[in-house]
Order: sequence, then structure tokens, then C-alpha cells
Amino acid sequence: MKRILILSLFVLPWLAACSDSDEPLSAGKPKPADRLRWENRGRLTTEENEGGISLWGDKGKEEGGGSPIGVNSFLWRATLDTLSFMPIASADPFGGVVITDWYEDPKTPGERFKVNALILDRTLRADGVRISVFKQKKDANGLWVDAPVEASVGRDVEDTILTRARQLRVTQAAK
Repeated sequence: MKRILILSLFVLPWLAACSDSDEPLSAGKPKPADRLRWENRGRLTTEENEGGISLWGDKGKEEGGGSPIGVNSFLWRATLDTLSFMPIASADPFGGVVITDWYEDPKTPGERFKVNALILDRTLRADGVRISVFKQKKDANGLWVDAPVEASVGRDVEDTILTRARQLRVTQAAK
């Protein structure tokens, strides 16, 4: 009698898990946000290409240049290219943030600049990048003091980045 009871405790849950339904047990429950993000990120095999591997989702869904970063790869690469003369303090390809350290041009001593770049979208758009430029000047005591920056400086850097991103996209399309 004991053996039958023990056997039924192990066998019945296993049999209950076997069903003809294709629906998962949690079909009626909403999925948590982190589970949805994980599912949307990608999978090991796709239905179209059972033998292939697709870790970052289907190609061609978004105009990102086929890169696993979280923002448009053309804008990302163009931002790094444009700001390459400045020391990079932080670069986050998933958040789309590039922060430079202070850069003092040897031609203008006593004046330094810092740039924060934010890539806003996964598509290559004219409003896909936002630049903030900061400027400091040395005062008579040798201390760095914040100075105003013309708004056109940030727009000029944005335009340079967008032009470079378009060049990178055309180059990749030609391949």
C-alpha cells in the first residue's frame, strides 16, 4: 500500500504535466516586463533559419546597421569618430551615451571643452542625436570657471555626426 502511494506521488504530477494543449500553463497570465524584454532581445534559432543563430533578433527589422548595440550603429560609430580627438571618459553603447573628458586645445590655452552625446533612437534620423557642449575658462587665480557656449556649437557637432553617419551607411550599403 505504501509503495502505491509513493509511486502515485511521483507519477501523477508527471502525468498531469503531459497534456494535448500547446498552451503553456501560464497562458492566461500577463508576462513580466523583464521576460518580454528578454523574449524581444532574440533567440538562438529563428523559424526562417532553423540552423542559424540569431542572438539579437531578426535582421532588417530596424535600421541599426546589424549591430547588437542598443542604438543606431551608424550614429554610434559617427559619434565616436567625430569625438575621437577628445579623451573619452565614458561610452555606453546600450544606452547611447558618450561622455568626453575635458579637452584643452593647444591653440587656445586657458579654454577647455567637454561634450556629452546622447543617441536617442535605433533609426538613423536627423533628430537621433543630441549634443551638449560645456566650456570653461581659466580665471586670474588659475581656477576653471564655467563659460557660456554658443548654441550653434552643439548643432555644428550634431551636423558633423549626422553627415558621418550617412557616409557610413552609404559605405555599408555599397558593400
